[in-house]
Amino acid sequence: MKKILFFIILFFFVSNCTGSGSRGLLGTGVSIATDPRSLGTQIDDSIMEKNLKGRLILVDKKYFLDIKAEVIDGRIFITGKVDQAEEKLKITKMAWETKGARSVKNDLKIKEKFNIKISAKDLLISSQLKSALIFNKNIKASNYRIDVYKKKIFIYGIALDNDERKAVINEAKQILDVEDIVASIFLLEDLRIQQD
Repeated sequence: MKKILFFIILFFFVSNCTGSGSRGLLGTGVSIATDPRSLGTQIDDSIMEKNLKGRLILVDKKYFLDIKAEVIDGRIFITGKVDQAEEKLKITKMAWETKGARSVKNDLKIKEKFNIKISAKDLLISSQLKSALIFNKNIKASNYRIDVYKKKIFIYGIALDNDERKAVINEAKQILDVEDIVASIFLLEDLRIQQD
């Protein structure tokens, strides 16, 4: 009975298939109308993301909170924290085994002792960048996902053109105390299938 209840709760959290809020269709991170990917690509990416997250949770429940996976046009990006280097390799292998995976970028870090000062700084950096993207009229902020870990910014998204990509990276460079920026920003023209 406990196992069935666990899977029901797991399904509820992992599926999150509502189209409300900023999560969009099937939790893809942007709404259908503003996402430059075709609807089919959005659904494929979302299914790949849910598949990987579900398999990770079945391996270890702690991955539900510790690991984030994003899929853009079949490309998988993994961030978060693990206890050992072997876990990093195992998770990378699982990502590559996801049907439809075109590439995998693993930015997992080995866990360290919790530091509230660093966590607060990361939250501040993330908030500042998200606000800057929203207020910049040359950037479609809903097309980007931001993660920050130990003053390192990870940006995932789809830029309408090269000028927008440069504007997003420039906004990130303006944030104080940022040590590094990892931008995984694809141009609309680089996508396999685009929205008409």
